[in-house]
Amino acid sequence: MTLLSQLSKMGTVMRIGIIGFSKSGKTTLFNVLTKGNAEIGGYTFDAEPNVGVAKVEDPRLSGLEEIFKPKKITPIEIEYVDVPKGLEKGTGFHGELLNHLSKVDALIHVVRFFDDESVPRGEDSVDPEQDITNMNLELAFSDLAIVERRLKRIEESLKGAKASEKDMIIREQTVLVKVRSALEKELPIWEQGLDQEETRIIQNYQFLTAKPLMIVLNVGEETLHQSSALEERFQCNYPRFSIAVVCGKLEMELIQLTEIEAQEFRSALGGAEAALPQLLQLSCELLGTISFFTTASKEVRAWAVHRDSSAVKAAGKIHSDMERGFIRAEVIGYDELLACGGLAEARRKGTLRLEGKNYVVQDGDVITFLFSV
Repeated sequence: MTLLSQLSKMGTVMRIGIIGFSKSGKTTLFNVLTKGNAEIGGYTFDAEPNVGVAKVEDPRLSGLEEIFKPKKITPIEIEYVDVPKGLEKGTGFHGELLNHLSKVDALIHVVRFFDDESVPRGEDSVDPEQDITNMNLELAFSDLAIVERRLKRIEESLKGAKASEKDMIIREQTVLVKVRSALEKELPIWEQGLDQEETRIIQNYQFLTAKPLMIVLNVGEETLHQSSALEERFQCNYPRFSIAVVCGKLEMELIQLTEIEAQEFRSALGGAEAALPQLLQLSCELLGTISFFTTASKEVRAWAVHRDSSAVKAAGKIHSDMERGFIRAEVIGYDELLACGGLAEARRKGTLRLEGKNYVVQDGDVITFLFSV
């Protein structure tokens, strides 16, 4: 079980925070991901974040639509949170900015890899490697500050704690000291190998380095032809992160066009593929999710659950009553269902399986939950 799956609660919206230093183009990327039109620049720390939803296209929904002819198709959705104002180097995460980020499940760090006449030379010159290093340090410093404050409170509380309370307090203290030591060695929490009990002890702190992180290199049009080489280079240098190369400015302009116009423009640029599908797929991988499908009430719907989720937990994703009154699940893989052409034929052939609450849901499962409350 991954750290993210231990920290996250079933049934909540998948939420990714977008961070970056000033002038990195993080709001531009937000607009690309959500097909939005949030104002670029002009942000202040006391502003509310930009929040938008992206629908994750899944070709399997089209296959299910052919079989079931539903009135409604509902894909998976991911909520993106563009936090107020790009981070100024050396200022750190604090106040409302930290509060916004504590509520997300994962992070996207937008890194500037383009020249901009409005950005002065000198300290703000293009240096993606240094920006990645600095951001990782900012995230670690934020978590260290929280750990230090909590350890001080623990020292005070131990002085007047009852004997029955001391064991629990000391366990928390031990875990936090372990976390602090690793953070001081620049090892993020999500790579520290904490066990389930240790994760449970620190989960309420919503540490930033406990959240998986993706790096998006925001390049200029003149650099687009180097995208594959850049992804390979940065993936080699930063193997623990997902890497994507995007020209945010170009992608934001193209989402304003019709699909045909955008395709013609891409063809003129040499057939460059749209960045959005890749970014959404990487977002799902970052969140550690797989998809299963339901076909009830004349609706075909995709649901996201964390890998290794049980059938009963997947039922709870749909409704708490389903989890509470779970009886069994009728399950068939997407490819098997497609080969049968429908549930009736799958049932006749014995391909439709009955599974219990401990069944581990697989990517592409089509499930009907039976429950009683």
